[in-house]
Amino acid sequence: MEKRVRFKSAWLPWVLVAPQMAVVLVFFFWPAAQALYQSLLQQDAFGMSTEFVGLDNFRRLFADSTYINSFKTTAVFSLLVAVLGLSLSLLLAVMAHRVVQGAGFYKTLLIWPYAVAPVVAGVLWLMMFASPYGVVAWALREIGVPWDHLLNADHAMALIVMAAVWKQISYNFLFFLAGLHSIPKSLIEAAAIDGASPWTRFWTIVFPLLSPTTFFLLVINIIYAFFDTFAIVDATTHGGPGKDTAILVYKVYYDGFKALDMGGSAAQSVILMGIVIALTVVQFRYVEKKVQY
Repeated sequence: MEKRVRFKSAWLPWVLVAPQMAVVLVFFFWPAAQALYQSLLQQDAFGMSTEFVGLDNFRRLFADSTYINSFKTTAVFSLLVAVLGLSLSLLLAVMAHRVVQGAGFYKTLLIWPYAVAPVVAGVLWLMMFASPYGVVAWALREIGVPWDHLLNADHAMALIVMAAVWKQISYNFLFFLAGLHSIPKSLIEAAAIDGASPWTRFWTIVFPLLSPTTFFLLVINIIYAFFDTFAIVDATTHGGPGKDTAILVYKVYYDGFKALDMGGSAAQSVILMGIVIALTVVQFRYVEKKVQY
């Protein structure tokens, strides 16, 4: 029998929901409406002259080859960050779940990166790979790998992917570890008694029970890769070499605050918002069907 909370007053539920609705209205709907309105305008660098241009900003964007290329760059970057981040986090969570002695210390070390600001994470990884003084860059040269993220687009992409994955790995780790703790040990023990190998137990019992957590983290990591990695890209590669690491969110910043194209930047932010909403809807519509609750 379903239990439902019933309020004696008709207005009390609205009062309780009002603070959250106010936050959503002020920090999401109002900025989104402002961006949509500004995407239909053309302004000068100082905002002194404004002209309504309709959809011209969007037409100009899709006629720009560098903007089209940024879609491919963002897709590759987001896929790598989500797949590598979830895979490594799940591996670390499984390892931490089996640790008996020193488990608290081990888990604390894995949580620390989440406390680091994105820009700091970008600077840390940049210093390790910066030529010729970065310790990792020096080690790579010693084994015959000429690392240079300033000229090599693949090296630059690898650098921002590693920094982004490292920054997000603690968040994923915490959720995977909590999910592993919630799985009854009796299921694992019963499968072991039946002769199932550790690999079989993981893929037939553990991972299916972690599918709700994995689905949630997949959505979060896609959104993270689209929005929250701006500081990492800005601190490490500045979108270079050329525009090979200029993901969509970085191009919004570059065109708006450096190229001073406020209308085009607003149009890009609207497109970016639409892409993320569409991806989330697709994930909930199709991917969630594979999730076992």
